[in-house]
Amino acid sequence: MVLLPVADALQQVLAHASPLPAERVPLTEAYRRVLAEDVHATRTQPPADVSAMDGYAVRAEDVTSVPTDLRVIGEVAAGRRFSGQVRPGQAVRIFTGGEIPAGADTIVVQENTRREGDNVIVTTVPQKGRHIRPAGLDFREREALLSRGRRLSGRDLGLAAAMNHPILPVYRRPRVALLATGDELVPPGRHPGPGQIVYSNGYSVASLARQEGAEVTDLGIVGDTVSETVSAIQNARMRKVDVLVTMGGASVGDYDLVQRALTTEGMELSFWKIAMRPGRPLMHGRIGAIQVLGLPGNPVSAYVCALLFLAPLLRRLSGQPDVENATEHALLGADLPENDERADYLRARLSRSSRGALVATPFPLQDSSMTRVLADADCLLVREPHAPKAPAGSACVILKLPL
Repeated sequence: MVLLPVADALQQVLAHASPLPAERVPLTEAYRRVLAEDVHATRTQPPADVSAMDGYAVRAEDVTSVPTDLRVIGEVAAGRRFSGQVRPGQAVRIFTGGEIPAGADTIVVQENTRREGDNVIVTTVPQKGRHIRPAGLDFREREALLSRGRRLSGRDLGLAAAMNHPILPVYRRPRVALLATGDELVPPGRHPGPGQIVYSNGYSVASLARQEGAEVTDLGIVGDTVSETVSAIQNARMRKVDVLVTMGGASVGDYDLVQRALTTEGMELSFWKIAMRPGRPLMHGRIGAIQVLGLPGNPVSAYVCALLFLAPLLRRLSGQPDVENATEHALLGADLPENDERADYLRARLSRSSRGALVATPFPLQDSSMTRVLADADCLLVREPHAPKAPAGSACVILKLPL
């Protein structure tokens, strides 16, 4: 059987995926959401020339030598405006954020002055225009400051608020349902019986999906029967999920039972089995508008496949323009043998060489059941199919694991 290359499999997963419909949400709910439209400033910031310091607003030509004695004719607090005009020999007491009075063109900071009743004595010659924030220094009305496709950081939300936007247009969060199958699985906290294991896949995969902005529903564990699996799939359809993620197959063979149940519900199969390790028995298909990803049952395989395929799919549905995982270069921390026909994603630790170079050292044991190794890993060390032997110190490609 010819196995599908990883890149081709990802292309098929993304082929029918497009950004979900937009919705408008308040700033308090927009963190890490993706903008569905460009956002323009509704105001100019600052709206007028304002003081950047506490001090006195003066005319620069009045203080070309020191000491200079000026008459104080008023005061401007932050957010206030002075109704008069600064004329020769005059000054206005001003505070940070106060609007620059007409006639003034310079701020003398208060540390460089001495107050004597209604007069102020300037003790240092100021630079003309010093400590004045001009109107529009930050941004101007109608400027497009946040672009469609941007995933909003906390700093972006601060900018949107300054632009006077209480609500932002963002793409809807993808809705993901997780379904585990297997008579051998028991939830954490239960005592496994003979031949049973504690179910762990859903917790790591759900966390990854939430990190990508998805709303996750756990449909639980169903037994190895077509009827139970079909019932759970129908539950996912009623919830109108965008992505259904199954984990594990039937005891009679890789995904035989799950595929039968999904086919019963009308799934169009895209592929089953790809040229990668861990994770060869990965399945993808569609039930109408629902994307279906069938992850392997081994916990490491499930997580690696979720990182390589589910995460990019969720980014596409969320409206992000760049969806593929970013790789980096490092140096090998150990010798590696030549590779076979499958791409390898080795769990590895990262360190720094004496010269500061990034070094990736794969764990000696790479079994796809070893959750401890996955938890201790910093990255996946990527080896292409048929890669030749590689000695320690040679260049390699890594994919850092999310925290």
